[in-house]
Amino acid sequence: MPDSIDARSVRADDLRYLLAVARAGSRAVAATDLGVDSSTVTRRIRALEQVLGVRLVEQGVDGWELTEIGRDVAERAAPIESAVESAIDVVAGARTNSLRGNVRITAPDAFGAYFVAPAMARLRNANPDLTVEVLTATRQLNLHQSGFDVAIAVGVPMSGKLVTAPLTEYALGLYATDEYFQMHPMPRTSADLIEHSLIWYVDSLLQVGDLDLTHHLPALTSRLMSTNVFAQVEATRAGGGIGLLPAFVATRHPDLKRVLGDDVEIRMDFSFAARRERLTSPTVQAIHAALRAEVDARARELLP
Repeated sequence: MPDSIDARSVRADDLRYLLAVARAGSRAVAATDLGVDSSTVTRRIRALEQVLGVRLVEQGVDGWELTEIGRDVAERAAPIESAVESAIDVVAGARTNSLRGNVRITAPDAFGAYFVAPAMARLRNANPDLTVEVLTATRQLNLHQSGFDVAIAVGVPMSGKLVTAPLTEYALGLYATDEYFQMHPMPRTSADLIEHSLIWYVDSLLQVGDLDLTHHLPALTSRLMSTNVFAQVEATRAGGGIGLLPAFVATRHPDLKRVLGDDVEIRMDFSFAARRERLTSPTVQAIHAALRAEVDARARELLP
């Protein structure tokens, strides 16, 4: 890295290109977001690297990834984008409470579908200039990329770069169909579950420690597994076994019956997480408020 860098040689707009790549994780997607072609994105990033004298991006398995110094530069450049958006609002005479720009949220599958999506639809209706992307998957957050603005996680993700806050508690229980119990004995105690096939996550692919089955039902193993909670639900409804399912998902299906409701109830937490430099963003604050209102209004679904 050069001993000194003339700030006048650093183009603020090039930093916005770096931010776009950080959020998208892809040169092509960043180009689309910016309204330019991919070669322009490459040229602007390489120009910024040349001025700063460091490598900011590198080719990863799934596309462009920021280097460690690239992530640090992108994090500190975020206020530039906010300032540009604020300037546009002033010129356009936009209302001070109107949000604009792009925001990306990552969330677990079911919670993302049933809670995040409707909350964001209402937020979008109130802020038509805001673009929201909701990515769903039950996986460990990739904290080494800046591919999201807000994350909803099971448990509490451990990272010095993230600030987390509890969002809501939710209950899980055991569910099966009447058809399943026409072929299998009804368990009377939790010890009887050893005779049944349990439907749960794929142990070898599970990256969320709070979902480890041994933490909750240590004597049991799963014989039918999926990385997707909706697949678990459908396997349970098809009579594949007893599913350990979130109550807010299972109660949507009248054919699923609660098993051992007095003996087995597991409670977990969803956390709201954002990178420290994004906490003051009005958009991030509005998303947090919208999600808080959603879970408060529907608390009986989460904890029936």
